[in-house]
Amino acid sequence: MTTISKNARIVGFWYLLMTFAGLFTLMYIPGKLFVHGNPTATVANIAAHQTLFQAGIAVNLVGGVIYILLTMAFYRLFKDVDQYQSVLLVITGGILPTAVSFAAAANDAATLIFARGADYLNVFTDAQREALAYFFTQVSYQVTIGTEILWGVWLFPMAILVLKSRWFPRFLGWWLVVNGIAYLVQSYAGMFMPEHYNAIVNYSLPLELGEVAFVLWCLIMGARDRAVPAVAAS
Repeated sequence: MTTISKNARIVGFWYLLMTFAGLFTLMYIPGKLFVHGNPTATVANIAAHQTLFQAGIAVNLVGGVIYILLTMAFYRLFKDVDQYQSVLLVITGGILPTAVSFAAAANDAATLIFARGADYLNVFTDAQREALAYFFTQVSYQVTIGTEILWGVWLFPMAILVLKSRWFPRFLGWWLVVNGIAYLVQSYAGMFMPEHYNAIVNYSLPLELGEVAFVLWCLIMGARDRAVPAVAAS
């Protein structure tokens, strides 16, 4: 196994862990605990399944670390292909999403505090406390919508590096471009056309499999060790 192929598999490993973390916090937990438009039921579910909700907070924190490890693995893989794009990938895919993950964990901790109903919260009625807890779940949702911009933007330097390196099939690079555009469209719809958001997510799902295809290629095939053009960085 060449060094390039080994580094590609390391990228695939961290990417896969990040994917599982995202599925757990963004799909599994909301699907199990959140009841849309019903603060009372949502807060009751969180209070009854505090361990699960705390696991989501922990995964958010660990996920922030995984973002950094993943993008550093990307940098090690691609730095000799184009250093500028590699640094851009670290910033948009590592530093910024890590900050968002930590902020999301803090927001979820606030949700749990209100759902538990500590003694010092007795100044609030039950309805007020439930409304505040539900409010923080909605903040988390809006943060996710906004973060989709980063999910889309970081795929563009990644796609450029995949195409320039010639270590991977070109269709993967172009699929990542389309994947990035799909995320940007979803984010725009979530913020400005929420009534169409779910439909757009459903229609764009096949486009978003570009990341999955890239991860599987890295894990199974590695990277084809070919000569690359001279470093394009300054």
